[in-house]
Amino acid sequence: MNCKLHRSALEAILRHAERANPLECCGVLVGREGEILQAVEARNLADDPNRYFLDPEDHIVIRRRARAAGLAVVGFYHSHPHSAARPSETDRAEATYPNHLYLIVGEGEVRLFRLTDGNFVETFFVTVT
Repeated sequence: MNCKLHRSALEAILRHAERANPLECCGVLVGREGEILQAVEARNLADDPNRYFLDPEDHIVIRRRARAAGLAVVGFYHSHPHSAARPSETDRAEATYPNHLYLIVGEGEVRLFRLTDGNFVETFFVTVT
């Protein structure tokens, strides 16, 4: 299943990744099934510059705001400033939201995955305005 990714959300993610470099950035994808409308930055609480730990408080606030706007958290994003835009073994081990989207920015590419049965399955997206 393809996903629509709004250009403004993609641009926000790319700006966030650029600002955070050389550290990983992270955030939340907001929208509805099959459509990412917004990318909302979250604080990365990880001590390791090559990891991310999305601030749970930010996650809750973003989830509540999405719900109040009639939207939902449909996934998460993070950057790999020093590697490809593919899930790492750590990403696999720590992913806990089945059927959610996971967008990764790395080495000049953006890739989108869905967590299905404990594995990341690449999901193709089209950018819309």
